Amino acid sequence: MMKVRKYLLIALLALCSVQLVAQRVPSEKKMSISAGFLQGGGGIVGADFEYMFSKHFSAQVGGGYISFGAGINYHFKPYINSSMVSLLYWHQGIGSSFSQAIVGPVYTFRARKVFQFQIGVGARVGKGPALNSNTANVPVMLLYSIGVYFPI
Repeated sequence: MMKVRKYLLIALLALCSVQLVAQRVPSEKKMSISAGFLQGGGGIVGADFEYMFSKHFSAQVGGGYISFGAGINYHFKPYINSSMVSLLYWHQGIGSSFSQAIVGPVYTFRARKVFQFQIGVGARVGKGPALNSNTANVPVMLLYSIGVYFPI
């Protein structure tokens, strides 16, 4: 009988500790900075600044190595470090190095801390002089990036 009580007490304590961890309050921060490969408008390397202006919605702007972009995001949970879906605009290249402008929906996975990646599709809305002739007739393309993010 004593062993049963002991195991019951251990199970009850474990259940309570799991319940306490599950109810941890997420970060109250409203801004984040992300950086990585193909971020900031699809540049080779880039960064984005994001600001959460309501419970689930945020806006982002960014720039990279010869690129810039912007987007509107819907977070699945009401905090900055949750995964989201976005409608993004990517402008790749400037002046004579401009290749294309793209608009499209993207899913962004965010781990609890630091890591993120994006995947989606985009439609070309502008062509430039640096556009590769092999891809000039492809109207829809895969959008992706990988990097880190930091709530601030």
